Amino acid sequence: MKDWRIEMAEWKSICTLEEIPRLGSRVVRSTSGDIAVFRTSTNEVFALRDQCPHKGGPLSQGLVHGNQVTCPLHGWKLRLDSGEAVAPDQGCSRRYPVRIESGTVFLQI
Repeated sequence: MKDWRIEMAEWKSICTLEEIPRLGSRVVRSTSGDIAVFRTSTNEVFALRDQCPHKGGPLSQGLVHGNQVTCPLHGWKLRLDSGEAVAPDQGCSRRYPVRIESGTVFLQI
């Protein structure tokens, strides 16, 4: 008989919005690997797996501009809202849902 249990993702409080540098990131450690939580100049927050799909570079150390991050290793640009690489590059970094409530950032993992 098959076991049909599904692992449910939980919302975790990770920090306040002010603890993420504007145009920067904060790294959250998880059992499935590091997650980079980014803050844009307009205070939008996004979360991606902290690994570029190209060669595994740490996206958390990349430059945030608009709604993109540039990988520090080879300059690949990824969209923060989807994790998709910007053409002509191809690939994707896993995106995690994020929400902000009363200045606290929650991550669904």
